[in-house]
Amino acid sequence: MKKKIKKIGILTRDCAGINAAIRAVVRSAYSSGIKTIGIIRGYEGLMENNTIELNSRSVSGIINRGGTILKTARAKKFHSKEGQKKAIETIKTNQIDALVVIGGNGSLTGASILSSKYSVSVVGVPATIDNDINGVAMSIGADTSVNVALDALDKIRDTATSLERIFVVEVMGRDCGYIALRVGLAGGCEDVIVPEKKINIKEISKEISEGSIKGKMSWIVVVSEGKAKAADVGKKITKITGLETREVVLGHIQRGGRPTAYDRMLAARYGYYALELIKKGQTGRCVTLRNDKLSAIPLSKAIKKKDIRVGDYYKLIKLLT
Repeated sequence: MKKKIKKIGILTRDCAGINAAIRAVVRSAYSSGIKTIGIIRGYEGLMENNTIELNSRSVSGIINRGGTILKTARAKKFHSKEGQKKAIETIKTNQIDALVVIGGNGSLTGASILSSKYSVSVVGVPATIDNDINGVAMSIGADTSVNVALDALDKIRDTATSLERIFVVEVMGRDCGYIALRVGLAGGCEDVIVPEKKINIKEISKEISEGSIKGKMSWIVVVSEGKAKAADVGKKITKITGLETREVVLGHIQRGGRPTAYDRMLAARYGYYALELIKKGQTGRCVTLRNDKLSAIPLSKAIKKKDIRVGDYYKLIKLLT
């Protein structure tokens, strides 16, 4: 027999589109007569019982805003038994029947712990700029991040062409080259350096030198922050080629900005479906899309390392250089 759901809680990480997901969860719950409370500052707030009541009006006007109205914070204490017990106390104190966790691998790992170790009813909503959730084709925030980075890169391309310079552009991506590959292809870049592929500065420098001899005077290399630093790559290229380089680190601008139409629609669909899963008692799962249809996979599968196939993207980037 399914448990009647009277109240749910929401906690988040941060990236563009999360507010649209919060709005979708809250209003879907409201239409079903279910109360919603927001957990302020993620798992830290869950341990400290830092909550706020949410309703249809409190999520008005947030669909176009980046970041998260619920704030977020890293919570190392949650990995301890003491921290987890505090989180469970908050859930019991607030009479939360189910939890919606909106975030990336770290957030969903926490959701999996609550589900598997403490039998908390949890549904995960994938939201990360790296798009590295296993079994999920597209995470909330990834499309916006690529577009923000691409907009910056287009401006850099103007300068690189005008001044005939080599630019090394560092984008976010600690363990995943998703942003670098997408931006590299869409921005017409000459090379990308990503965590999934062995770096070969000598080969890149050789191509730059040969291109320079043929009259090619501008070059853009995109680097994932987790694989190398733009400054280091730039210095090595200059040392080998004797040509001047400039380095640009895009940094946290990629986490913010107004969410794209795609991310808003994805967030709306994911948020709605998360609530539907909770109502059906189908928890311990992560929302995803398969052939543009909403579905769900076990949280235990979602938190496994995703296999990012970089070969086809990299081959196409080099072919079109």
